[in-house]
Amino acid sequence: MKNFWKKSWFIRLVSLLIAILLVIYVNDTQGGFLTQGQSSRTKQTANKTQTISVPLQVSVDTDKYYVVGYPEKVSITLEGSNALVTSTVNTQNFRAYIDLTKKKIGSHEVKVHVNGISRQISYSINPKVVHVDIQKRKSTTMPVQIEYNENAVAHGYTVGHPSVYPQQVEVTGARSEVEQIDQIVAKVVLPSEMKHDYERQVNLIALDRKKRQLNVVIEPATAKVTIPVSVAHKRVRVKLEPKNEQSGKIYSLTAKPDYITIYGAKEDLAKISKLKVPVDLSEVAVSTSKVVKLDLPTGVVKSDPVQLGIDIKVANSNVKREKN
Repeated sequence: MKNFWKKSWFIRLVSLLIAILLVIYVNDTQGGFLTQGQSSRTKQTANKTQTISVPLQVSVDTDKYYVVGYPEKVSITLEGSNALVTSTVNTQNFRAYIDLTKKKIGSHEVKVHVNGISRQISYSINPKVVHVDIQKRKSTTMPVQIEYNENAVAHGYTVGHPSVYPQQVEVTGARSEVEQIDQIVAKVVLPSEMKHDYERQVNLIALDRKKRQLNVVIEPATAKVTIPVSVAHKRVRVKLEPKNEQSGKIYSLTAKPDYITIYGAKEDLAKISKLKVPVDLSEVAVSTSKVVKLDLPTGVVKSDPVQLGIDIKVANSNVKREKN
């Protein structure tokens, strides 16, 4: 049995098996390292498809012509290696355009072109063809009108003369559109129950006689609108009206102050010459001071002050006067 382990053929067989196992082990180990090292490289060379939206540029003589009808943006689908597609999307060093330099006035169906994309990337455009209308260009200067909801102003308050800056703007567009303009409008939406001046930067729009918005370029596109809001005021005397006096008491009332300022619509204030202030004396038996909140008459929206101080002097009616 001992000689069996010393046979040459047995030793060769064992050596071969050990060599095979070593080869398998080394290949597996190196393969793992290669997979880790090449993972990023594999990602870069893998294919990728991505769709992006890009502005559609127009090549045309803008001093003479104005173009309408084409979409503002088109969709481009890119397909290629992950690295190239990602780089193209991030940099966007290409453009989508339509060439109208050789087209005449009127309606046309034109092809959308793209340049600046690597030849190693395939792409498709949507839409491939767009409809355009080429018209003669026209520019004019027009005044700005202000529209606002007067009913939003609180009762008793008055809207002054609104102002806008700039008062005139330049309008450019297709001649057919510009010639339809009836007015350039700054539409203002006032908050409800407004009691103060309004000042905002407002977008401008061009309207025809039927109040339809027109497709033109307004420069500048916004205007500063100021709408003053005020309320009339009047200074009136306070008239104290004592009520529920206790029997056997004599009351002397003094208001501090004895004049107040009331605010409201002019026509309502004109009807008021003095402000009546009722004073309840049912629980007043000795001289004191009290504060009364003013009950404002119809048409008066506020007062200054909003409450009144009253000095009340009380004496007994049966006190005899001393003889000299």
